[in-house]
Amino acid sequence: MSKHHYKLLGAAIINLAVMTMSPAAQAVDDLAQDSGSWLQAVGEGSLKVLDPSLEKGRIWLEGQSRFNNDFDHWYQGMVRTAVGYSLSDRATIWAGYTWLPTQNIGKDLVSQQDVWPAFRYVMPTSMGTLSFRTMVESNFIQGSEVRVRPRQMIKLIHPLDVEPRLSLIAWDEFFVRINSTQYGGQSGFDQNRAFAGLGWTFNKSVRGELGYMNQYLDDNTHNNNTMRHLLMASVFVNF
Repeated sequence: MSKHHYKLLGAAIINLAVMTMSPAAQAVDDLAQDSGSWLQAVGEGSLKVLDPSLEKGRIWLEGQSRFNNDFDHWYQGMVRTAVGYSLSDRATIWAGYTWLPTQNIGKDLVSQQDVWPAFRYVMPTSMGTLSFRTMVESNFIQGSEVRVRPRQMIKLIHPLDVEPRLSLIAWDEFFVRINSTQYGGQSGFDQNRAFAGLGWTFNKSVRGELGYMNQYLDDNTHNNNTMRHLLMASVFVNF
C-alpha cells in the first residue's frame, strides 16, 4: 500500500472517530490539533527459553515510531526494555528502561531516558480480558533534574462471538507529573491517551491491533493544550 493510501485510510478512521466523540470532547476550537500515526511492536515472554529454572522470569522488548504533521513528519521514536517476575498467572512486576528520542519541527533533537518500576494485573471477566498497568517513570530529559511521572493504563479486550479471533479493543492511560522541573514542566496533569479499535489473533503467539488513539497533552506551564488524532497499529508477539 502506498503512502497516499495510508494517508487516506488514516484520515477516514480519524474523521469517523471525531464524529463519534462526545459533544464535550468536540468543543476543542481553542486546542492546537494535529493528526498522525504510531506504529508499535511488542515482544514479551518467559526467560525459560534461556534456562528452565527462570520460568517465572519475564522479558519485555518494545519499539515504536511516531509521525505527526498530518502523517508527514517523524517526530519521535521509542525503545523500551524490561525484566519482570510473575507473582502469579495474573500479576507481574517489572523494572525497565526507555529511550525516547524526539525531533519536533523547528527544534533540536531531545533524547529522553526513563527508568521505571511497573506492576501489571490481568483479570478475565465476562466482558473479556481486563488488564491494569501502573508505571512510575523517572524521566531524565535535560540537565540534572529528574521528573517523576506515574502513569496508569486500563485495557479491555473483548472477543466477538461471531469470530473469536476478532476482538474489540479499548484502553485509556493517564499521566501525572509529581514534581516541577525546568524541562519537564510544572507538576500536575501531563496527558491522557484513549484508544478504540479492533484486534486480530493470528495464533497463540501473534496478535495485531489497529484503531484510533486520541492523545490530549498539557504543555509545561498548563497554559496550552494539544490534541492529536492518531492512527495506531500494533503487533504483539508472545514467546
